[in-house]
Amino acid sequence: MSQSHQQPALSKCPGCEEPPVAGDLFCGACGYDLSAVPARPDDRPTMAITVPPAAPAAEAVRWPTAEETDSSDVPAPVVRPADVPGTDSGGRPLTEPDTPDAESGRGAASPSGPVQTGGPVRTGGPDSAAARVRHDDRADPGGAEASGDFALAAPDPRAPEHAAALAAAPAPGAKVCVACRSGRVDADGYCENCGHAQPRERDHMEQELDAVAAVSDRGLRHHRNEDSFAVSSTALPDGSPAVVAIVCDGVSSASRPDEASAAAASAANEALLESLPRGTHPQQAMHEAIVAASEAVNALAQEPAGAREHDAHRHQNAPACTLVGAIMAGGLLIVGWVGDSRVYWVPEDRTQPTARLTEDDSWAAQMVAAGLMNEAEAYADERAHAITGWLGADAYELEPHTAAFKPDRPGLVVVCTDGLWNYAESAEEMAAAVPADAQEQPLHAARALVGHALDGGGHDNVTVALLPFAVRPQGAGSACDTV
Repeated sequence: MSQSHQQPALSKCPGCEEPPVAGDLFCGACGYDLSAVPARPDDRPTMAITVPPAAPAAEAVRWPTAEETDSSDVPAPVVRPADVPGTDSGGRPLTEPDTPDAESGRGAASPSGPVQTGGPVRTGGPDSAAARVRHDDRADPGGAEASGDFALAAPDPRAPEHAAALAAAPAPGAKVCVACRSGRVDADGYCENCGHAQPRERDHMEQELDAVAAVSDRGLRHHRNEDSFAVSSTALPDGSPAVVAIVCDGVSSASRPDEASAAAASAANEALLESLPRGTHPQQAMHEAIVAASEAVNALAQEPAGAREHDAHRHQNAPACTLVGAIMAGGLLIVGWVGDSRVYWVPEDRTQPTARLTEDDSWAAQMVAAGLMNEAEAYADERAHAITGWLGADAYELEPHTAAFKPDRPGLVVVCTDGLWNYAESAEEMAAAVPADAQEQPLHAARALVGHALDGGGHDNVTVALLPFAVRPQGAGSACDTV
């Protein structure tokens, strides 16, 4: 428990020597700040204190004339009695006046406002802590014994306040809190000093390969990033390159959606890296990858060993996610999806038509396909984003969608979650949001698209992968459709 030390009673005001009224903080005659008079120390000193030598008898002093008066028309003191040699009201010697700093030529400011002629001075003798504080040991070549300074012990690191400070200091190489910049981050991701939760690694992720780049961000409203992605490249049996991008969006209403999206993206990517080098047709490889991703998500819902077999609700609210992917291989563009994440085609020549290459597994898409609503009406409905297809143990039936295209002109493949296309829904809006230099700087363009979603409100997690598709115009058709 801390204690407050009461100021000793003053017999005279240090400014005008009038007796102050008990309890006053300022002198009623001259306005002197009585709280500026230091209290008598009742514990060991914490700084080196010089014991002043006895001063000779004071000579007559010519006091400067004050140029200003206070509210009571009493001249404000420009020099305090304690600033010159003499004795205090108890007959104790005062310290000699300091000279102005030799280099700056400036004195210290008086607590009452006007400028003093000397350095920092306190009234009273050593018993009442009235002595000049020594700031530079080089001013006393003789040391503490020659000058009469009190010798002080070094701070004890075992003292509670010092031990706490040392404990809070992060060890070399330890992760430091982004909020207080000093505390260590524990294994749970919280600062041991201020308790601030640290950004998780998945809150913002970026990856760039030679021919593909992806960025994922938590957004502005969600407490975690439930999206995930995987980008990679491999070679076909003939040595030609194959580039892969997988983007998954966790279903927030399901349990552990972040785990579901991560498992699906990883499983699909691994399946493609295994099948494409074997010579599997890219469209068949995409189908198999979606099945592998579904099995990985289903495995998350399996009961741990020892769980009761009769639990009929073990798959209720099982982990779930959507998936969309693209493969560039052998001059083909293969897309595959389950859910409402999308793939867009943006030609390098922006005068050419853009296209959306996927159809959503959603309530709105079903209404449009059935002819019950037009697209504007369907997507304006509050049920628009209710998905009808997903990966998870509680999915009604897995229906992987795949399509193959053979573009006859260079362009950009945009693979994204609804966290982005909600702010650029049509193909034309998406093309307008894509930077003009996206072909040359896909990572920069992916960052710009994530920024577009955040500027629009960032209501959802945002993930986008960009694959620049470079071909020479051949006039060739599409394997399944024309872009």
